[in-house]
Amino acid sequence: MPIPLKRPSWVQDFQAFIMRGNVVDLAVGIIIGAAFTGIVASLVKDLFNPLIGLLLGGIDFSNIFITLKGPHVATLEAAKAAGAVTLNVGVFINAVIQFLIVAFAVFWLVKGLSVLQRKQAEEPAAPPPPPRSETLLEEIRDLLAKH
Repeated sequence: MPIPLKRPSWVQDFQAFIMRGNVVDLAVGIIIGAAFTGIVASLVKDLFNPLIGLLLGGIDFSNIFITLKGPHVATLEAAKAAGAVTLNVGVFINAVIQFLIVAFAVFWLVKGLSVLQRKQAEEPAAPPPPPRSETLLEEIRDLLAKH
């Protein structure tokens, strides 16, 4: 015979909280944001940085660093492998470029949503239905007028 287990009271509250629309929307936003971050990182690293580097005379941003302590080597990867302490200026530049791209994309997203909200607000809303008491009074009036 199975032993009946009583669910804790907070489980139902938690389920109600999770199923609220704004929590689900937030979760979807985080997932899409994580995917978007990967796309932007690749865009910056694989497309923008090589083009900017080419325009600036073949500079590879990822290898712009200052060695504070340790051997002076040609690449950041070699410096990390040697255990050198570095200021990674190029990595910071990449992060700034990624931030600017994300900020630009979010700006246009918010701008587009605000245009849609304005268009929706401009559409005339249907008048609210009359109160129930008014509807009943009109029905009574109509019945009395028939007799």
